[in-house]
Amino acid sequence: MATQADKYTDNIAGKFYCDSQCIDCDLCRETAPDNFKRSDDGGYSFVYKQPANDEEEARCKEAMEGCPVEAIGADGSD
Repeated sequence: MATQADKYTDNIAGKFYCDSQCIDCDLCRETAPDNFKRSDDGGYSFVYKQPANDEEEARCKEAMEGCPVEAIGADGSD
């Protein structure tokens, strides 16, 4: 389960974030490409844009539920 204490500083403020458990599998970037990007320097994913509509929100939730290492959290704050 992702924790705010371990989230990457690249994440934009808001509900969703990725933490240090990320294994750079690309699932979140494929599922929600409008919201997740890869840090080329660090080799991990992060949230670069919080969901702006119901469709993006649903894709972010799908990415979170599908994450093989549970590195995506949805308890972030604005």
